[in-house]
Amino acid sequence: MRRTLVAFALVLSVLWPGAAQAATQADGRVVLIGVPGLQWSDLSAEVTPNLWRLAGQGASGSLSVRTVGRVTCPYDGWLTVSAGTRSAVGYGCGLPPVPEPGQAGAVIPDYRYLHEVAGQKNAGTLGEAVHAAGQCTAAVGPGAALALADRAGKVDVYASSPGQVRAEDLTRCRVIAMDVDDLIRPYVTGGRLPAAEEQLAPAQRTTALRLADAKAGALLSVLPTDAGVLLAGLSDHGSTPHLRVAVMRRGDVSGRFLGAASTHREDITILPDITATMLSMTGIPVPATVVGVPWQAGESRTGGIEAARVELKNADVAGQTIREMGGIFFTTVAVLQVAFYIVAFLLLRRRRGLSGVRVAAVALASVPVATYLVNLTSWHHTGAPMLALVGGIVGFALLLAAVALAGPWRRSPLGPLAIVTGVTAAVLGGDLLTGTTLQLNSVMGYTAVVGARYYGLGNIPFALFATSVLLLAATIAHRLTRRDLRRAAVAVVVVLGCTAMILGGWPGVGSDFGGVIAFVPGIAVTALLIGGQRVSIVKLGAFCLVGGVTVMIIAYLDYMRPPASQTHLGRFVGQVFTGEALDVIFRKLGAMLSTLLSPNLMPIVIAAFAFLIYALLRPEAASAGILPAAFEHSPALKAGLIGTLISGVVGMLVNDSGAAVLSMALALGVPLTLSVGIRALGGGTAPGEAEIENPDDGTPHQAGAKAPEGDARSYRTGQDPASSSLVSRSN
Repeated sequence: MRRTLVAFALVLSVLWPGAAQAATQADGRVVLIGVPGLQWSDLSAEVTPNLWRLAGQGASGSLSVRTVGRVTCPYDGWLTVSAGTRSAVGYGCGLPPVPEPGQAGAVIPDYRYLHEVAGQKNAGTLGEAVHAAGQCTAAVGPGAALALADRAGKVDVYASSPGQVRAEDLTRCRVIAMDVDDLIRPYVTGGRLPAAEEQLAPAQRTTALRLADAKAGALLSVLPTDAGVLLAGLSDHGSTPHLRVAVMRRGDVSGRFLGAASTHREDITILPDITATMLSMTGIPVPATVVGVPWQAGESRTGGIEAARVELKNADVAGQTIREMGGIFFTTVAVLQVAFYIVAFLLLRRRRGLSGVRVAAVALASVPVATYLVNLTSWHHTGAPMLALVGGIVGFALLLAAVALAGPWRRSPLGPLAIVTGVTAAVLGGDLLTGTTLQLNSVMGYTAVVGARYYGLGNIPFALFATSVLLLAATIAHRLTRRDLRRAAVAVVVVLGCTAMILGGWPGVGSDFGGVIAFVPGIAVTALLIGGQRVSIVKLGAFCLVGGVTVMIIAYLDYMRPPASQTHLGRFVGQVFTGEALDVIFRKLGAMLSTLLSPNLMPIVIAAFAFLIYALLRPEAASAGILPAAFEHSPALKAGLIGTLISGVVGMLVNDSGAAVLSMALALGVPLTLSVGIRALGGGTAPGEAEIENPDDGTPHQAGAKAPEGDARSYRTGQDPASSSLVSRSN
């Protein structure tokens, strides 16, 4: 509960920038101690006494070091600090180059390569800003020099080790950095990191930690008293990404968590935040190209450095567990979905096992929301986090399925669908309003280790949110249209849909750019079909255009706020003005196209679409008329499913997660639709149930009885009397 309230406070701080101020705004001196590869599990009073003491004197958090690639080498970590935006050198990833001494300071060799060949035009932003303010930079070690060099590759004062640093240089320069690479060097071969993960023996790791601690201690002992200190584990090693150490000693922040508005988390920061933090602590203006914001101490206290270490170490455990489980989980989901359609096809065409198919459909549809509900527990604090996570997901899914199939609503064909979609929509909507703590470290959400997103509505959660909202709205509209309240039904779809769309796309809440574009046509098509209107290709294109205009208006409003308060929506507008937007678009397009070959995602799309198409074209042969029965019972459901499919397809095209969006929309929507059809035909009844609603007039008939002759003709032709295709008849 404490973390949820703090997350909510962080959301408010973005919506109203004056509500919270970074604790780093001051004119002073800043020292960055970068220890690439440093994790919270490395720190202890016995092995690293200097770093342990520093952590106890400051605010503590996790540093997500993700840049462009899957893992971040020291070169890319230091280069990101230099540029203030996620950067990558583009060739041999390893240690930064050793500077060449000059008449004053030192120069990074072949620095022009970064600008002219590697495409890193923002390299040198930090050093350039310091020099523009009339200040000097002092670097200890190659990585520090790379971080502080200006656009010519020059740093004012350079020393290869702390012992060579003169006290007057530390007093003269207000921006200082030191590279402590002892934890990385044992992994380096020929100047590069190995492609595969390598582990040092415990004794070797301990020795490397003692050396790193001694170097950091040597610098800390001679720093001016007015210097603020940042400690950062700036990179990964090998092939496994991790959360790294982040500490800020500045003023009275000891015993607090360390976060930033960039992540909307009180205990997570990102590499570009370091650039903004160093400039802000010295009173130097932060360039507009810097995407990070200053670190800030949270309101929550850690309970002491040992308690903070345990909490932050467990955060990495959670991220690692999700990362390791992700591939297995989605493979399992794909296998279960494909198997479900095959078994359903074989059973439904023979009118056998209808109850079992219905139960399986509802259970499968309950799995997605269970992946978020499990985060209400402390599964990552257990001794077996993987087992606890899997058990929690299965338990919540079975519980929701049981509730959906056992309550009084079970008598209605739409009852279980309403429960599953209602719970899914409520969980994701509530999560958006409370800082998205359920999506963080969930297998259908995101992790700080991967670093794709730290808050807001992720791409897969968007697919589930849009699907659940549209189908839930269609269920409510079904009740209203039966009472000849068609306008009220349309209003319900528009109000619920637009509320969810704004919640998902608003900066600092959902902050989902592509979701708005995809949600608008889904809402519009659902509403028009329920209202008895036709939907043409021209109208559909216009709805997509409206979605694009809507999200750009939201993004521009975000862009008008102070840079430190902007989200990635506002920064995209800035990239449009600077000409960088095309690079972002092409990068996301490439990521989207790569998902079309995913062995975990595309089988779900192919199987679901094949089942839908065959079941509609050959209703009796494919599914004994199950889908036509569902649409006959509720034309509003058909409208909601069509709207869902449109949102899924558009979402696939405009999001870098691509096929993941459409596959998850299908994984939730299609099984629930089948469950409605089975119940509408009189199948899937619980013991003792004798009656269900007649699809035509709502009067009861015996469960299991054959449909009226007129209905049978409709099922054989695959036509819905109220809506025979994607286009409904006009009133």
